[in-house]
Amino acid sequence: MYGTNKLTLWVMTGLLAVTTVFFNAYILLMSLWNYHQKKQWSPSETIIVALSGANVAHQLVCYFWMTMDEVDSECHIAQLPYTIMLLLLYSLKFTIMWDTSFLTFYYSTKLVNTPNHCYTQIQAAILKHVTLAVFFIPLCGLGTSMPMLVVFHPDNYTTENQDCGVLMPDTWSGQVYEAMYLLLADVLPGVLMVKCCISISVHLATHLRHMKASTNGAHRPKLGAQMRVIQMALSLVAVFVLFLVIDLYVNYQIAVNHENIIVLTFFFTSIYTTVTATVLIYGKKPFWKALIHEFNVCLDEYPCLSCLKVPEQKAKPSTPAKVKN
Repeated sequence: MYGTNKLTLWVMTGLLAVTTVFFNAYILLMSLWNYHQKKQWSPSETIIVALSGANVAHQLVCYFWMTMDEVDSECHIAQLPYTIMLLLLYSLKFTIMWDTSFLTFYYSTKLVNTPNHCYTQIQAAILKHVTLAVFFIPLCGLGTSMPMLVVFHPDNYTTENQDCGVLMPDTWSGQVYEAMYLLLADVLPGVLMVKCCISISVHLATHLRHMKASTNGAHRPKLGAQMRVIQMALSLVAVFVLFLVIDLYVNYQIAVNHENIIVLTFFFTSIYTTVTATVLIYGKKPFWKALIHEFNVCLDEYPCLSCLKVPEQKAKPSTPAKVKN
């Protein structure tokens, strides 16, 4: 039964890998397109590019490890390659979690005005060094994962369908480290995201209340482009919280009950990377209009290919406001 479940998870993770790579490649293409148009990257684009790169790297390493584990069912290959891949996976997971929370933090600073001057200065200092922070996060992830080589015990039984090269926290020090790792990699970025979610929600409620209280139809306050950013940020937080609950439960089973179900951790992380990429694409929806327009412009050079043109959505003409007598 365990072997059948592993095979099913391997197949499903393969489908998620294809989807994740495709979606994140699309996000990277959008970012390059924006850079081509504006000749610079905004802080949000920098964070999104780093997050997409971490998603792709995690998915490729994850599926490669699962493939080797599926093929080498009796663990003939040395443990070291498996261990290195596991450390990379934990490090990339740390990077993905903090990049996501950093992106939500950035959106909250742009949407919400904080009355606390000291806190505003801290935000400005962080956002001023976005590129440095994006490179610093993976280094922290790698440094946080390295102690596993010391405090975790190799679970290298050679029974059939056993995962190869898995490091299990079956000692007291290992369980303490596992709790600290989950606190740093899952809980702390989750707390930051929930805090940003509350700030954005309060901002949205205040703005909607102002819209409802406004009696001047010609100058009614509008959310405009903010609404898509708000929806994207809140969706990222909702997906993160759901993943956090599942991931903490699976790691609890691994650390406390000593169940070797690490494949489930990788599978749920793969789902998270796919859903996150989908949410980010939703936030970049206007890119399609620019891409379709450039595609049609290129076809204008070849009249014989005019049948391949894609219809463009035209902006609705603004209707003049009615004047009351």
